[in-house]
Amino acid sequence: MVTLQAPAAARSVNPATGEVINTYPFVGGDELDTVLRRARQGFAQWSQSSPEVRCAALARMARLLLRDVGELGALITAEMGKPITQARAEVEKSAWVASWYADNGAKMIADAPTSIGPAAHVAYRPLGPVLAVEPWNFPVWQVMRGAIPILLGGNAYVLKPAPNVVGCALAVERLWREAGVPEGAFSVLNADNDVVSQAIAHPAIVGVTVTGSVRAGSAIAAQAGRAIKRSVLELGGSDAFIVLGDADLDAAVEAAIHGRFQNSGQICIAAKRIILDQAIADAFTERFVAEVRKLTVGDPTQESTYIGPIARDDIRQEIHRQVERTVAEGARLLTGGGPIEGPGSFFQPTVLADVTPAMTSFREEIFGPVASLVVAEDLEDALAMANDSQFGLSASLWTGDADLASRVAQRLEVGGVFINGIAVSDPRIPIGGVKNSGYGRELSHLGVHEFTNIQAVWNCTPGFEGATR
Repeated sequence: MVTLQAPAAARSVNPATGEVINTYPFVGGDELDTVLRRARQGFAQWSQSSPEVRCAALARMARLLLRDVGELGALITAEMGKPITQARAEVEKSAWVASWYADNGAKMIADAPTSIGPAAHVAYRPLGPVLAVEPWNFPVWQVMRGAIPILLGGNAYVLKPAPNVVGCALAVERLWREAGVPEGAFSVLNADNDVVSQAIAHPAIVGVTVTGSVRAGSAIAAQAGRAIKRSVLELGGSDAFIVLGDADLDAAVEAAIHGRFQNSGQICIAAKRIILDQAIADAFTERFVAEVRKLTVGDPTQESTYIGPIARDDIRQEIHRQVERTVAEGARLLTGGGPIEGPGSFFQPTVLADVTPAMTSFREEIFGPVASLVVAEDLEDALAMANDSQFGLSASLWTGDADLASRVAQRLEVGGVFINGIAVSDPRIPIGGVKNSGYGRELSHLGVHEFTNIQAVWNCTPGFEGATR
């Protein structure tokens, strides 16, 4: 019997070329105490800062991200293969979220009044260091959208990055220090699964936030539950993109292209199941396939490239297996369908038609450039199929009838509904899901409050207005 040893280091590999960029040794269990002690020390200092000081640091971070947009964009492209224009856009969006919270965050953590009167209010107190287990598909944005609300709340943020984007994580850590956040208040924990489990159980960690697969989220949430620590999960998605008979087809097709194929299809809230009213199904399909065939696949460092490589070759192989199974189950392959020969882990932009709820691409999340077209007999059929999923992250609904859209939104079993628009993450609204897509929310004021002690303070001193019950 051969015993396989876990790797001792994370490896960053350029998915466009297969070349190793760097290796980063994992923190061992004996070093974990040191990392988390620094996090506690950083928290002790940061938690005592005023809302104004925290917001000023966020504003500085926004400026630093814009200063380094070219360097960070190039690093994202090298480590996970995102086309360079989209990589720079990711950094710019991260700067925007930092700036938005700098302008709006202080009121989110200010004491809130109650109906009792001046004697009672609600306070939002910091909890401590929060462990964040984050993915590779948005190595700057995903970190920033989680870290900023957590830091704004006065907590420390301990980032466990995906092994292939540790370079991005370390670059972000350096920028937070330059922005004035104390050492340890934002820190990187490059560790294997065993050490992550030790970290969850460690008394220094007060909660865990996870973005990733259902399997990973379930395992981590179970560990957090055993330790009686709160968790927020943003897991897989198989979002429905519903196009009704009265929709603006040109707008819907353009949005579906972007909603499914940006970031090479590697997005939790991508439009993975495109559900079409039978009245417009043929017209939509013809236009959609024509546009997919125009997408430029290739070197992600080139400005003209829209689809780059899949971040890891094992993911590309799984995408191929899912497509082949779906075709074997009866779907029609309209374009694409397989890996692109040559160096790098490229996959053809793919469209599957005649997909039914029994098929693999409907039941499973495909994390790559594959669109599944499903035809619905009517609105009720479209709704039933949209909700027939283990996932419930978001949905996109296309119709010219505003009243109908409002009624349909109430019946969609998802965390977010976008009417005549694609699903997005935006600091002005919360993001999160239901069912196997997880629980809890990121962004908006709700993301700030997820990891705070929501404390009731009631002054019962006689004579104080509202002091007596």
